[in-house]
Amino acid sequence: MAHTILAVDDSKSIRDMIKLTLAPLGYRVIEGDNGQSGLDKFMTEPVSLVITDLNMPVMNGFEFIRALRRMPKGAGVPIIMLTTESKPEAKAEGKAAGATGWITKPFTPENLISVAKRLAG
Repeated sequence: MAHTILAVDDSKSIRDMIKLTLAPLGYRVIEGDNGQSGLDKFMTEPVSLVITDLNMPVMNGFEFIRALRRMPKGAGVPIIMLTTESKPEAKAEGKAAGATGWITKPFTPENLISVAKRLAG
């Protein structure tokens, strides 16, 4: 059975890049276009890894992570922030919210693949 990765980003092109990078390796990629839709998907699907943007409408990445971490099934799921934001304060807030790691956009396919293999299997 394929590992499922939830990609949450308000940019369709970023979600498409994540899918085009990981789907050929056997990962099933599901999508949310903001934190709330990502949370809705997470509640209905088994997810091995979450990749989320920070700056999104409706619910930003920090709010999304905090909400996910409050859920029993969200406690142990790895969460990667994939964002243009690179300030140390933002990274610290992401870690405090419950992010497992941080990738700064633009990302390389090799970096994303490495992280997915390490965290999702």
